[in-house]
Amino acid sequence: MKKLPLQCPACSSPLVVTKMSCHECETSITGDFDLPLLAKLTSEEQDFIIDFIKSSGSLKEMAVKMKLSYPTVRNILDDLIMKIRDLQ
Repeated sequence: MKKLPLQCPACSSPLVVTKMSCHECETSITGDFDLPLLAKLTSEEQDFIIDFIKSSGSLKEMAVKMKLSYPTVRNILDDLIMKIRDLQ
């Protein structure tokens, strides 16, 4: 499956959705729509969030799963929190 590009390959500006369509009935909707917040994150960041939720928010469990130290996982989470705040 193709990955959704988040930035323009020419100038690195954020991309917006301009067209959505239904394969079933061929309805199309056009306009300028922002991507949902989580879609603006990299696939690695999205995977981290999913794993974090599956571990019930346990950084200790995340550290074991990722084979990293607790402080390293805490730093990853803190960086992700700051990125999400900047995107809002």
